[in-house]
Amino acid sequence: MNPRELVEHALERLLAKDMRAFAGLWAEAGVIEFPFAPPGYPERVEGRAAIQEYLRGYPELLDVREITERAVHQSVDPEVVIAEFEAAGLVVATGKPYRLRYIAVITVRDGEIQHYRDYWNPQAAAEVMGGADALTTAFAGGLDG
Repeated sequence: MNPRELVEHALERLLAKDMRAFAGLWAEAGVIEFPFAPPGYPERVEGRAAIQEYLRGYPELLDVREITERAVHQSVDPEVVIAEFEAAGLVVATGKPYRLRYIAVITVRDGEIQHYRDYWNPQAAAEVMGGADALTTAFAGGLDG
């Protein structure tokens, strides 16, 4: 699977709420980083098992129902793509609408995600989650519910 196909597949796994398969797209030693992580939020999660554990409770926090405005750009490096997308759905705890834009720089080698830098907006996420404290409580310890 080339990088663009892998990103499209990852977004489909996210929509299907199949976090095990989503995390399974990372290499054994793969990494996810959050360069804009707010205080108390993890800046880096290393290893497929840790990523799987981190993402496990995501569907209990956010009910992502559609991916809109998706675009995957090929960089000059054939292993690196930049994905721009918007996730839309509901915040499970409140039933309020959730809509957030993401940009990710993703390195794919041998059909697996090696490195995923997730440039999301923590301020916008805090607003939809009910405030900074709610965001930190929901995400800081991992998404394991």
